Amino acid sequence: MKRTISTVFFLLTLVLFSQPVHAARPSVLTAARHDVSAPLRNMAWWNGNSTPKASQEMPEPRATRDPFSSGKSDPVAQQLSVGLQGVTAGVNFEGQSAQDTRNIFGFAFVPPDTNGAAGANQYVQIVNLTIAVYDKSTGAPVMAPAAIHTLWTGFGGPCEFETPDGGDPVVLYDHLAGRWMVTQLQFNSTFTQSEQCVAVSTSSDATGSYNRYEFDFGANFPDYPKYGIWPDAYYNTINVFPGHGFAGAEACAFDRTAMLAGLSATAICFQQPPSVSSLLPSDLDGNSLPPAGSPNYFMGLADSTHLSFFKFHADFANPANSTFTGPSLISVAPYSEICARATTVACIPEPNPGEKVDGLSDRVMFRLAYRNYGDHESLVVNHTVAGGALGGVRWYEIRNPGAAPTVLQQGTLVDPTVDYWLGSVAMDKVGNLALGFSASGKELPPSIYVAGRAPGDPSGLLSGPLVIAGGPGRSNSVVQALG
Repeated sequence: MKRTISTVFFLLTLVLFSQPVHAARPSVLTAARHDVSAPLRNMAWWNGNSTPKASQEMPEPRATRDPFSSGKSDPVAQQLSVGLQGVTAGVNFEGQSAQDTRNIFGFAFVPPDTNGAAGANQYVQIVNLTIAVYDKSTGAPVMAPAAIHTLWTGFGGPCEFETPDGGDPVVLYDHLAGRWMVTQLQFNSTFTQSEQCVAVSTSSDATGSYNRYEFDFGANFPDYPKYGIWPDAYYNTINVFPGHGFAGAEACAFDRTAMLAGLSATAICFQQPPSVSSLLPSDLDGNSLPPAGSPNYFMGLADSTHLSFFKFHADFANPANSTFTGPSLISVAPYSEICARATTVACIPEPNPGEKVDGLSDRVMFRLAYRNYGDHESLVVNHTVAGGALGGVRWYEIRNPGAAPTVLQQGTLVDPTVDYWLGSVAMDKVGNLALGFSASGKELPPSIYVAGRAPGDPSGLLSGPLVIAGGPGRSNSVVQALG
């Protein structure tokens, strides 16, 4: 990567503020049913429906609040002016398309909620309704797109029989165990019964068998689930919508040890007040474990100058000893949201005649990536902001999460003619940082860019962009991206 960048930047002194700790007692969910599946490759099906229908929009409940606005210009905004030196794209191949889901169901859902993970030898992509497996080194299909609920064949209950698939799917690779975790929601038409369906593979082959679990949330609809791998648990956050209201975010820990073994499993959950929404659990990267006894770290947006920070310690032997503490407030450079609720959530333009799409700037973006470097621990995360008149991507590296977390560096990627939004950020084992994000404008169809930095680069500055995928077209229906 480029080692010197002659761009003016601001280095802010960031201070941690403490707030009262929530001392709520946890609730415990026991899986309503669990079993071991047949190999997914033997259950997958393709019904060959070749009569496409119009895309169907999947409604998403939204927590309503006033958008955060600092009323100030962004002091860490940066335009990308220097390309990534010595960096090239690796294997780049097409994943699932809307036509794939139309071939199976006769229609496609928008937004697709695209999600994927790389394992030892495979790449698994999951979108609303369908799942597919590819060879990681070549991109060759290993398993053609199949309905997600195929994974639940013979399981019984809503995870198998509630169709079409409920959406909000997530796939992660548990590299510590060499296993896949695949989840999605299921719910009935009145939202009076809802489930998180969680499956953990029995090997590193995503087309093999799975330990399957159904966790029932009843009328407390568990929207926008996000997961993180940690040594002691699969940590999870949801936005809870009972009826037509919003109850706040809920943080849960699923018993990883039991689920890897295919045993009866529980989830320990802490409900937050309505003022807390759309949290992310930390997701472990690399083979260096967190220090012994470390809690999982959770993060969200607090206001226009702070992040909310929480710590979750799960005790499956004695759930009453579990704790969820916070929020602590981490000071960040002032920012304002794009796509304010007072106007519309869809404000990111595409070339005509495409419709505007959702900026989703009211939450931090999946994943909250964690690495332990031995002499320090780092968390990296991002969210969409108003980078001037257009959307920008704000990113942070946060150090010392086990004691007093502080922002080591931060920045906002902006462009004078193109909106940047919906990013995802991570660091490798030597400290190189990569930030992938969406780009779109009146002359640019939605595309995927990457920016990055090496450990010796000036603090807070990224180089790029590297174009990973140029936009092939545009959406002609209003799309609410779910991040």
